[in-house]
Amino acid sequence: MSENQVVPTEGRVAPAPVMPPVGDPLDPERPVVTMRELLGAGVHFGHQTKRWNPKMRPYIYGARNGIHIVDLQQTLPLFIVAYRKVVETVANGGVALFVGTKKQAQDVIREEAERCGMFHVTNRWLGGTLTNFRTVRASIEKLKSIESTLQNEGEKLIKKERLRLERQAQKLTRNLGGIKDMPGLPGVLVTVDPRKERIAVAEANKLGIKVIAITDTNCDPDVVDYVVPGNDDAIRAIRLFAARLADACVVGKKLGRERAIVAKERESRDDSSTEIRVASGGDGPKVEVVSRRGATRPEPEAVAAPEDKS
Repeated sequence: MSENQVVPTEGRVAPAPVMPPVGDPLDPERPVVTMRELLGAGVHFGHQTKRWNPKMRPYIYGARNGIHIVDLQQTLPLFIVAYRKVVETVANGGVALFVGTKKQAQDVIREEAERCGMFHVTNRWLGGTLTNFRTVRASIEKLKSIESTLQNEGEKLIKKERLRLERQAQKLTRNLGGIKDMPGLPGVLVTVDPRKERIAVAEANKLGIKVIAITDTNCDPDVVDYVVPGNDDAIRAIRLFAARLADACVVGKKLGRERAIVAKERESRDDSSTEIRVASGGDGPKVEVVSRRGATRPEPEAVAAPEDKS
């Protein structure tokens, strides 16, 4: 047997993924991601066979040169399911928090999160960022206060005081700058390596926040709600994953705006489809709110006819 031949994993019991519609919700002709893109980004390369988590067995196709090969036939539909989850969350008014503190993911996660107008943590995950968000928000308010002081009164401060405030602002920005404007807890947490970001994933699980993650062959898929099996070390794979989910945020925002417009128009139609009638009778005037939709108005004399007193 050749050393380069892929050997399928013995005893692999793979779940049968249901292939969802592959198109974008707003552009069905444009696929979310293609098999060619996954292969080109190297998503199928896993970790060394000796560094694996047996729970990832269903998502592994085989091994080659001591490296596990991820089954992209499962990655593709699971990627699309994760994409649609982000779209629906953002369309319903939620926000996504991108987390990537490993060196090769920091710049990519920051760029894509800022491109789609979402929030990110790329330097270091502070314990309690989600579970103790009230305290974290106090630190964020302190950062905003320092920035306001430097902007409005920076020239009036002595040099030593200004440098002290600048150092404080830099330290807080490094850890909290990506979530400075986050209004509350996110609706979904997107991360690259759930093993590296285990504290963030644990906090999200505790609060019931859905977790979407590239899950490599050395990770535990049980802690991730939406598993996307694949390479979490290659920059191209990380960029493909982050870029597509950032696109999902953009699509979700647009879908949310369209839904808001439709709801507003429906509400205005409902308001204009009612009328108030005042009918006189023996017991005094009667006020009635009647819908115009699907109803025929009675004859005026039948509405306003007084009761016979004789």
